[in-house]
Amino acid sequence: MDSGLAALVGAAIGSAASLGAALVSGRVQARSQHGQWRRQVRREAYTQYLTALHDRDVALDEVLRALGPDAEPPHAVEERVREFVRLARQVHRSAEVVLLEGPASVAEAVSGVSEASAALSGVMRTMVARAREGDSSRHSEDSALAAERSAALWDAVGRFRHAGQEVLDGAGARRRPRAVPGG
Repeated sequence: MDSGLAALVGAAIGSAASLGAALVSGRVQARSQHGQWRRQVRREAYTQYLTALHDRDVALDEVLRALGPDAEPPHAVEERVREFVRLARQVHRSAEVVLLEGPASVAEAVSGVSEASAALSGVMRTMVARAREGDSSRHSEDSALAAERSAALWDAVGRFRHAGQEVLDGAGARRRPRAVPGG
């Protein structure tokens, strides 16, 4: 083979190798960027969900406080209940985005939060109904049950946080859920 042809073949092979490396590098970079984008979208969805849960739980605390020993007038209780319902709807909207963004482990955690929320809301509805009727005979039992259900909800939210952290951290990365002061 003459030296000119050898140089041409060498250049063609070098160009093909460079093109292949550039394609592989481009694909790796695109996957990395897509992964970063995906984590950011999920992080935003998880954050909005946690914020909605927090706001709704503050409203729930206000309802329970209004039903407490220093019970507020019925119209004030009703106003607090309406605010709670409005914020509960926001939680449901935020949960839909979280479920859409996946994955299954996070969806399972959202389901646990929803179940615990429903259980606590049921106690609240019972307490509100009894307050409307002027029945305070079971207030201490209802309050104890509300505290128990609130603790179960806090545990479920912690499981959601942990599932979200694992998804955002990626495979194999494990972080311990952090406690929130005063929570």
